[in-house]
Amino acid sequence: MRARKVLAVPLAAVLVLAMGAAPATAGPPETPPEIPREIKVEGNATQPVFSRADAVRQTVFVEVAGTDSDSDGSPDRVAVDILRPKETEQGLKVPVIMEASPYYAGGNDVPNHVVDVDDDGNPLPTLWARANKLAAEPFDGYYDNYFLPRGYAIALVENLGSGRATGCPTTGDRNETAGPKAAIDWLNGRARAFTADGEPVSASWSTGKVGMIGVSYNGTLPNAVASTGVKGLETIVPIAAISSWYDYYRANGGVVAPGGFQGEDTDVLAKYVLTRADGQRVCGPVMEHLTAAQDRVTGDYSRFWDVRNYLNDVGKVRASVFLVHGLNDWNVKTKQFAQWWDALAKRHVPRKIWLHQGTHMSPFNLRTVEWLRQLHGWFDYWLYGIDSGIMREPQADVEIGPGDWGQYASWPLPGAAPVRLRLGRNSELGPLARPWPGRESFVDQKDRTAEQLVESAPAPDPNRLAYLTSELPADVRISGTPEVSVRASFSGGSSPYLTALLVDYGEDVRPDGSLVPTGETLCYGEGVPGDTGCTALRRLGTVTTPYKIVSRGWLDVRNRAGMDHSQPLRPGKDYTFTWDFQPKDYLFKQGHRIGLVIISTDRDYTLRYPPGTRVELSPGRSSLTLPVVAGRLN
Repeated sequence: MRARKVLAVPLAAVLVLAMGAAPATAGPPETPPEIPREIKVEGNATQPVFSRADAVRQTVFVEVAGTDSDSDGSPDRVAVDILRPKETEQGLKVPVIMEASPYYAGGNDVPNHVVDVDDDGNPLPTLWARANKLAAEPFDGYYDNYFLPRGYAIALVENLGSGRATGCPTTGDRNETAGPKAAIDWLNGRARAFTADGEPVSASWSTGKVGMIGVSYNGTLPNAVASTGVKGLETIVPIAAISSWYDYYRANGGVVAPGGFQGEDTDVLAKYVLTRADGQRVCGPVMEHLTAAQDRVTGDYSRFWDVRNYLNDVGKVRASVFLVHGLNDWNVKTKQFAQWWDALAKRHVPRKIWLHQGTHMSPFNLRTVEWLRQLHGWFDYWLYGIDSGIMREPQADVEIGPGDWGQYASWPLPGAAPVRLRLGRNSELGPLARPWPGRESFVDQKDRTAEQLVESAPAPDPNRLAYLTSELPADVRISGTPEVSVRASFSGGSSPYLTALLVDYGEDVRPDGSLVPTGETLCYGEGVPGDTGCTALRRLGTVTTPYKIVSRGWLDVRNRAGMDHSQPLRPGKDYTFTWDFQPKDYLFKQGHRIGLVIISTDRDYTLRYPPGTRVELSPGRSSLTLPVVAGRLN
């Protein structure tokens, strides 16, 4: 989740059902602020009347009381860069849009862990080096150009251990949450801050109301801070964000990489963002602890991961949540948003969700005009108490194909229900597949990718099993979390992995993960030297392919009874293994075939043990369960 990572009509019946249900609504914030006369409101929206060019810029250093992560005997401090309307110097009070980040000062050159392992465990890197850091210019995004003229202040918070902050990064632990929380406390008069010269400074210009926003790590911090229940944090907008760090670096007991970053782990990321001047000397013991405690051998859930699981404290969340995630994001995988969304729903937290067909990206780069409209209405409602109408709109915006958006009452889509597909003879898959008491087997390998293994199905392959439906008689849409259950035995070799691949077989035009300029330019806000306030509009790039891996699911079979403890297997003994895929919202089109492919090592994600493990499976005692909204499978 490093800084460099951030950059068909829906079924008519589903749309009618979804739009017919009443969207979730919420009353205005508990104590709507009195809107100052200087704030211009027309059409139930704040208007751009303040000058970005004349804005006041200041930097303060906020004391993080009770946190001394570098053990130097003094409370840690975070640097906060602030941009606010000049009228705040004459008594105007405004709310704050905040982005906290460990990336403002760039990053270090850190080697990832080796992922090709032997039977004795996984080698660990021992060296890391300082890179040439290229610090980003503060306020180079769109928040300042668009929102400051409408009466908002912008605050950028450097995370502990990065840039001008003190302390040490720990990849999601509570000391990192304490930094932006302290900044919110300072904006509400509950914490101390100082100028660069050490003079105390207050935030007399702040209403105390804060909205946090960000992508990736910068989106994870809003989740973390909201889970503290800090007063003054009225809303968060987590984009491509983590809700549990275990599910970023692990899966069901297995050591699993973020997409494209094989071998990254908590220690690698912490070393990457440790950019304070003396960080390598001061924070060395902290980095060593991360390397030892994260456990790349068993992959078990432990206390180390539990303190990095924000779901534990979701009951403390008092902020509303506008959640955004890419359905093709294999960096911060979709389980991160789905489990957070479900937990928020159970507690009736006011919320809204955007799910797009992009990868690990900001919606500003994907659907710019509509994103600014909804985000503007969201912040106006929660930070100014203006009835913008945003809470009366459908709760979920979902892109089912490139550029094909629908609005729905909730997510998963209303009507989604589990449909069980059986595995049968001759690679059959379906609700009515003929039961087969026979056995099938494959031998694990580590050189071919999952894509290479699935492309030839249903033809036999010694290194995988594949089961396909017949051609679909109608479109089939799934919405939610698929699940697989297999009865199998292991023998020989040392790989503990079972990997399930949900595949759409059928030629189609599909998003390829890129953004393509449309040739249009949007000027969305006031420009200043070096920042025009304009952007090139983009759309998702596409490519025609014969198949698509829709979702993946991984299991370390030693963790068949729970992700928190490993149990050895008896060679040749049958066990029932049940595990989840990454959640999806996906349309399998008429004439296509749905495939389930079972492999062991997933070269681009799992550790790579020596080849040779033999997996023998009983198809008649195995199944795939899909959360089907509409359509027929037979």
